[in-house]
Amino acid sequence: MSADSPRAGIPAATIIIFRNNPDGGAPQVLMTVRAREMRFAGGMAVFPGGRVDPADYALGEKVAGEWGLSSDEAAHQIAAVRETLEETGLALGLAGAITAESAAAARAMLGETGALAPVLEAFGWRLDLAQIVPFARWFPKNENIPRVYDTRFYIADLGTGDVEVSIDAAENTRLFWTTAKGALEAAERGEIKLIFPTRRNLERLALFASFAEARAQAEAIPVRTIMPQVVEEDGKAWLTILADAGYPVTRELLETVARG
Repeated sequence: MSADSPRAGIPAATIIIFRNNPDGGAPQVLMTVRAREMRFAGGMAVFPGGRVDPADYALGEKVAGEWGLSSDEAAHQIAAVRETLEETGLALGLAGAITAESAAAARAMLGETGALAPVLEAFGWRLDLAQIVPFARWFPKNENIPRVYDTRFYIADLGTGDVEVSIDAAENTRLFWTTAKGALEAAERGEIKLIFPTRRNLERLALFASFAEARAQAEAIPVRTIMPQVVEEDGKAWLTILADAGYPVTRELLETVARG
């Protein structure tokens, strides 16, 4: 069975990028609004990310041992790094002589090559996967949905936050920094739309007063695959998730769930 088959799920990686709040208080995270014509989560506010490509797997096999990772996990982390540069212009998970100008040039080259390895070689950069922290894995497996993503979520810290980001003008229409609580409140006001996994992750992120707190919880709770299940209770259908995976809200009425 291929990795792209619906039953296996399409492998994907998403990264939650933290920065210090310029106004103080809770940290901000970077979100993007996907173009409405996108097949998955069109028009929805999500975190940067995308599917794992064959070139990510090829590079993952080469560097996995260096980072003490399986080649599969390394490929997912590389995809998170690549998608971040591609979608936002931020060079996270990378090390070397990185400037705003070289990051912009690398992003342009990545748009042409579609692969990270030649970009690293051209700019003399190297991977720094220590910046990428596993946070969650979501696989809303459903035999009735033709394209289901098996997505690994990561967190990373940008630190001090006055950094330029820009949309890729292809998959996304907007990039914005917000606190997790702010994103949830914007959704309640109807200003943005959130699919079920994004909403649950924002609720979890709202627990943290800093990236350090988020990292500590991520390292304390082993990543387990979350496969939402529908349960009936008092004549109502609820979409539920694991009760011990770090999420403060573990269910939502099925009729209110936004789907990708």
